[in-house]
Amino acid sequence: MTPSPSSPRPCHYGGLIVVAGSLGIFACIGLARFALGMLLPAMGEALHLSYAQMGIMSTANFVGYLVGIAVASPLVRRFGPRWLTGTALLGCGLSMAAIGCVDGLAVMTALYVLTGVGSALANIPIMAMLSAWFSSRLRGKAAGFVVSGNGAAIVLAGLAVPWMNGLTGYGWRLSWLLLGAVVILIACVCLLILRNRPQDLGLQPAGEEPDAAADGPHRLNGRPGVPLRLILHCGAIYFIFGCTFVTYATFIVTTMVYQYGFSQQTAGSFWSWVGLLSLLSGPLFGTLADRTSRRFSLMVVFAMQTAAYLLAGLHLGELFLYLSIGCFGIVAWSVPSIMAALAGDYAGPDRAFALFGAVTFLFAAGQVTGPLLAGLLAERTGSFSAAYLLAAGLTVTAIILALRLPRPASPDH
Repeated sequence: MTPSPSSPRPCHYGGLIVVAGSLGIFACIGLARFALGMLLPAMGEALHLSYAQMGIMSTANFVGYLVGIAVASPLVRRFGPRWLTGTALLGCGLSMAAIGCVDGLAVMTALYVLTGVGSALANIPIMAMLSAWFSSRLRGKAAGFVVSGNGAAIVLAGLAVPWMNGLTGYGWRLSWLLLGAVVILIACVCLLILRNRPQDLGLQPAGEEPDAAADGPHRLNGRPGVPLRLILHCGAIYFIFGCTFVTYATFIVTTMVYQYGFSQQTAGSFWSWVGLLSLLSGPLFGTLADRTSRRFSLMVVFAMQTAAYLLAGLHLGELFLYLSIGCFGIVAWSVPSIMAALAGDYAGPDRAFALFGAVTFLFAAGQVTGPLLAGLLAERTGSFSAAYLLAAGLTVTAIILALRLPRPASPDH
């Protein structure tokens, strides 16, 4: 049987790219970044950290992420996405393991900056190379499966970190060491499997018709290239996502422990439910973006996130907190998958690295801003409610911005 051009061939190497990419995201974002939310309560207790200091620790990672984004594009051109991804993941793992071995918040913060640099230098090549490996009609779905690695990391962290924290008074150090070792192992796997382009293996992008050119020339309103106004438009949407999403992901476990009186184990179990739900978010909304439009899918996602932040910020009781976690989890990793697909639609496979890197720079700026501002607000008000309500207002703005996105050049969207 001849496979449909709308789906990848069963034996296409793009399937392995998705597997390796998902493992890479599991490591560089899921473990290197979002495991921090599970580690912060135990670290805060052992190191006597204030809310503001917790925010600074979180922000340090994103400062490094910004630095990594700033140098990612020239490094991709020089070394290629495969080698850059593997080397960056190795750096992430080593710096994470080192955090578990050192003393002093300042040294830990500096190491976590390096972890952020490695996260960016792995994340951008992984997500942008999907534009080369998959045609426009499959990019959203492929990116969705790749970002689902984040959900698997949350499940692992939510179950394993509280258990390790309970082993000894320094269980959080053991967590950093073991998580770092896992990231190093994944770095080796990515080096073995990833390839820069399908043409390197004599293949066409998955889902592309045999005689079709790779998405053709990319124009918007009859002009080649991507206008600065559109880059800033997409970047503003991604900035809001970074600012609000990371605030919730960083502090919701701390909120459950300190404001609702949950034990770390119970809070970790609920955070694992976020991870389980989020396994669906990337493939579900990536497929929705492929079959409807990137614009409509972004609007649905931000509407769900607005509900999650409002339910958390209004402090209506445990039932509404559970609903908040559910709304957050079901759309958790959908925006990165949609933005990665948009980068390929607007810029084409050859320039997707540059466009995705540019909008991810603004995304990282949001990641820096969100936790720091949330920590300061919590320090002043005694809770994170104000930060969640502010996040809800920002995601309403993102809905409006998504509505005004122009149609990509791809005829499918």
